[in-house]
Amino acid sequence: MAGQVRARKNAPPREDVLTVAMEMIAERGLEKLTMAALGREVGMSSGHLLYYFGTKDELLLRTLEWSEGRLGAERGRLLARPGTARARLDAYVELYVPDAAGDPHWTLWLEVWNRSLGADEDGRDRQAAIEGAWHRDLVALLAEGVSRGEFGPIDPDRFASRLRALLDGFSIHVAIGLRGTGREHVIAHVREFLDGALKAGAA
Repeated sequence: MAGQVRARKNAPPREDVLTVAMEMIAERGLEKLTMAALGREVGMSSGHLLYYFGTKDELLLRTLEWSEGRLGAERGRLLARPGTARARLDAYVELYVPDAAGDPHWTLWLEVWNRSLGADEDGRDRQAAIEGAWHRDLVALLAEGVSRGEFGPIDPDRFASRLRALLDGFSIHVAIGLRGTGREHVIAHVREFLDGALKAGAA
């Protein structure tokens, strides 16, 4: 017992563990992220990792929440900067779409959602909170564009739901490396859609 207490006391902060987990996904792929492999990287046993996180599902969700926290801060900065609502909407889209096939954040996102059927209510609530943050920011941005007269008379909430569904579909194609759906190709498609939908005020 004393050895376990000392090991926990000397363990790296949880954020450091999550940082290393994300780095492993980026460098080696999700399949290489095991408790044992992560433990070797951070100098902890798989048992100690299970003490902190309980299950691998919880580790993955915590890592996704940590990654989303960083993206949320970046999203907040770009949405707060001066300029037109449309310019900031384009920046939102660029932040949303994966960088390339195998994008580590999207790889993790897909895995967490793939496991969500077996998640408990707390896990599902936390997943919904991730999605809700993206949605609320988009609704606010669209509402600002409407109020300024930049966008047509759309319903911001309904339009945001449809736009994010479009972004999710395209982003999954990019993340898995589907041929003909690279990042720049997808962003061009989305901008073309927005040009027509926002100008026409179609909901």
